[in-house]
Amino acid sequence: MDVTDFPDDLVQTQVDWNATYQALAAPRPRDTTALRRRLLLLSARLWWHPYWGTVPSVPAARSELRQLARVYGAVRAA
Repeated sequence: MDVTDFPDDLVQTQVDWNATYQALAAPRPRDTTALRRRLLLLSARLWWHPYWGTVPSVPAARSELRQLARVYGAVRAA
């Protein structure tokens, strides 16, 4: 699967999910309720995104999306 197959909004949602998860996993996070709510909202957006109806192997695509989002997140942090 080519990384360009993913819609931009789906990649951005995964990047946001990763950042929210990292913030929640940090020692003594502030406003954990808001972070948990955001994580839940982003999880629902990821799970129900219309793109998943067009992919023959959803588990493999989800894994590739997570890897791509980690790379994007690392590039943005640098």
